[in-house]
Amino acid sequence: MMIPLFALIRKDIILFLHDKRALVLTLLMPILLAAFFGYLTGGSGKKEAAKIDIALVQRDTHVISQKIVDGLKADTSLQIQELKLDEAQNLVRKGKLAVVIVLPHGFGEAAGRAFFNAKEKPDLPLYYDPSQTTVLTMIKGILTQHVMQSVSAEMFSGKTGTAMVQQSIAELDAASNQNKDQASQGDQIELRSFLQELKKFQQHQQKTNDASAQNLSANESSASSSSELVQESSGLSMPFKTTERALTAKTGEASNYNGYAHSFAGMSVQFILFLAIDAGIGILLARKQGLWNRLLAAPIGINTVIIARAFSCALTAFFISCVLCLVAVLVFQVEILGSVLGLVGIAICFSLMTASFGLLIAAFGKTPEAARGISTFATLILVMLGGAWMPSFLFPQWLQNLTVFIPTRWAVDGFDAMTWRGLGIDAALLPMSVLLGFALLFGGLALWRFGREQYAR
Repeated sequence: MMIPLFALIRKDIILFLHDKRALVLTLLMPILLAAFFGYLTGGSGKKEAAKIDIALVQRDTHVISQKIVDGLKADTSLQIQELKLDEAQNLVRKGKLAVVIVLPHGFGEAAGRAFFNAKEKPDLPLYYDPSQTTVLTMIKGILTQHVMQSVSAEMFSGKTGTAMVQQSIAELDAASNQNKDQASQGDQIELRSFLQELKKFQQHQQKTNDASAQNLSANESSASSSSELVQESSGLSMPFKTTERALTAKTGEASNYNGYAHSFAGMSVQFILFLAIDAGIGILLARKQGLWNRLLAAPIGINTVIIARAFSCALTAFFISCVLCLVAVLVFQVEILGSVLGLVGIAICFSLMTASFGLLIAAFGKTPEAARGISTFATLILVMLGGAWMPSFLFPQWLQNLTVFIPTRWAVDGFDAMTWRGLGIDAALLPMSVLLGFALLFGGLALWRFGREQYAR
């Protein structure tokens, strides 16, 4: 039995290697797609993050509004375009812009007043692409930072804040002369005392800023540097800063995440499953053309033919996995931070699962044409739910719970664990076991179906 088995396996591998066009497509397409998706998800981590393209409609010339505009333009995460409202809205509708920020007339003065009076907050319109809700959340956070810093800077040390405090004190003095209610007078006295202390603070801040500006001028510093120092020292800023550290199991801390690692894992899974479709369709074509009956007429059992086909498919799938892994490591600097033995084990188990999946297609497919359409659809579903196109943690929780019954999810997670996550071989044992379980399930169903058909004949 072993000699016919090896002969059939050798025949299938020779046919695959002699088909140069199919060989190139099988290896080249996953590399190109993996490189594309890996680049979109950050690549090797050496390129700068893409800026968010937004539009700004400035209708207010108040000093606070101008400080907000200057802060937004200086933000390294934003790409600002100053446009008219109609033009900006049309670009959002066409998907060319994510968000439009409108600074309406009187916003600066109203925002300054609202700094001490929360009952009268000015409106700040935002127009956004409904498909970019995540970007909208980011813009709102950035905008909050710049508005708060600009408003507080002007209210604590700017001329607008000084004038507003003096006006508020005068209004309180006038109101206290007319109001005979002792409780109200007590509140007004406390408020007036607070405004007087704020006025002293403003005078101190203005003297400090003037001295800083003179020192910078004496050192031949630019006017823009003086303005930045005044704004930074006067305004309220975030009371903390973050220090980001990416973690992996092997190194503890990783300086950069290589997005090519996940994309190569996903594309390897996808195109190896396509190989299973070709293997299953090949069996159906052989049966349709009568080659199957000729093989069975020889002193070879049906199980030998099926097992040979499965092993040849598995060896081809493992070969493709090795080539794609070498390309990822040598060309795209993907590091195997985890267990190499675990990575090989997952590749072998997934190759066996792929081969059994191809047999399942051949066993239950009635015609090559019908089987190709159904199996392609099923493969795309497996790839999508397995997290090959996008990481599975982006799915809703109910869908994440469902994907534990999808073999591709275990393959992709296993490859990730052995590469960029840097986990040990113990993390590969469960994915390997699950993939072998699916291989036995698919292979057992295929053998049962083939045996039933053979018995019916």
